[in-house]
Amino acid sequence: MPRTTDGDGTPVPQRLLAAATRLFAEQGYDRTSVQEIVEAAGVTKGALYHYFGSKDDLLHEVYARVLRLQQERLDAFADSDAPVEERLRGAAADVVVTTIDNLDDASIFFRSMHHLGPEKLKQVRSERRRYHERFRALIEEGQAKGVFSTATPADLVVDYHFGSVHHLSTWYRPDGPLARQEVADHLADLLLRALRP
Repeated sequence: MPRTTDGDGTPVPQRLLAAATRLFAEQGYDRTSVQEIVEAAGVTKGALYHYFGSKDDLLHEVYARVLRLQQERLDAFADSDAPVEERLRGAAADVVVTTIDNLDDASIFFRSMHHLGPEKLKQVRSERRRYHERFRALIEEGQAKGVFSTATPADLVVDYHFGSVHHLSTWYRPDGPLARQEVADHLADLLLRALRP
């Protein structure tokens, strides 16, 4: 049975994901071998296959862990008692911050998503759709209450915001002129301005 932690208590799956994320970001998914991942993580191939069925599973988990975090946080914003414009603004800024915090993961995924097998790809699309639908529901709630304009369909507003989020990995730099929260605030404000009645 593979060890579940190393000497400092780091779980093996976490070590494998950290190694895979670093190597995928540096070399690309298709140019990274399973052997390089297990060597970087300090485990055997048997350990990798105990926790992940394939390199494809590692790629899926790189993205899925970020999406799970973002879904939990979106659900918390959506379920709060705050006015809808505050909930939407909070959610819109949060997805920017959590994407920047996990920029390698997002970058890897959008560069390498086409490498996923059909079932994993279908699963990821379903998870992303669930997230986008919950976000869209906030816009539709605000439109129904007359807080947001109905001039632009909610679907298009969602695509507009997430187009910006998905491109963060192509231009955002931690040492650039804007801190992550500033970027998040600007993009959330742009979204709310676009929705003003």
